[in-house]
Amino acid sequence: MLRIGLAILLILLATSCASRNEIEAKNQIIRIALDSTVQLFTERQCGVTRAGSGVILGPASETGRVQVLTSAHLLEPVEDQSITALSPPSHDRLPATLLGIDPEADLALLEVDGLPTGNVTLADTANLGDRIWVVAFPWGRERTVVSGVVSSIHAAEPHTDGRAALGGHVRLIDASVSYGMSGGGIFSQQTGQLLGLVRGYRSAELSFSGAQSGSLTLPVAGETTVISTSRIRCFLSQTQQDVCGEIATQ
Repeated sequence: MLRIGLAILLILLATSCASRNEIEAKNQIIRIALDSTVQLFTERQCGVTRAGSGVILGPASETGRVQVLTSAHLLEPVEDQSITALSPPSHDRLPATLLGIDPEADLALLEVDGLPTGNVTLADTANLGDRIWVVAFPWGRERTVVSGVVSSIHAAEPHTDGRAALGGHVRLIDASVSYGMSGGGIFSQQTGQLLGLVRGYRSAELSFSGAQSGSLTLPVAGETTVISTSRIRCFLSQTQQDVCGEIATQ
């Protein structure tokens, strides 16, 4: 009986250690996503303000400025506006400079002085059903983590036996998003790598009648569109335009 008791105790200890290690690994991965996410604001001379999200790319340059990737539609039209970035828990808005923009790919690159450095890396592909986190700022408010899965891909290569491909560039996810989350990072729950940016979402309007008639707009499950890492790599690499054209149309 003593041996059985010791064996059970060892199993419980091993299970506890494994669970603790899994929690620590998960926390490390989500910390990468949190530390690489910034909130963005644009303000025009007419007083109109927009809010969005962005991802810090790599370490700071020699000047201490970091580059931030976001969606182009947040900044269009680019004239007559000021752009600022905010990284929690700081409440200071830091001025951002627009380095480049590609409306077709819906990508823009900013440079900001004073932001903490990110540690994000890009994943080339993902598989259908892979679990993801979206880290962004819905409605221009607090930073939020939303869970979901990869729901649609651009297959890198078709299966020769006619079966559906399981892996490729991410096209759609099922995580529910809203205004202010455009440009937010989509991160792998397994590795913490960036799988793409939130581009937009399809919504459905539900109408109801009665004493309090009105309508309710809801995001459609599985229809959050993604700017894939293949497009991001093309945007960041101006010397590979021919290759970019091939990748973007897959």
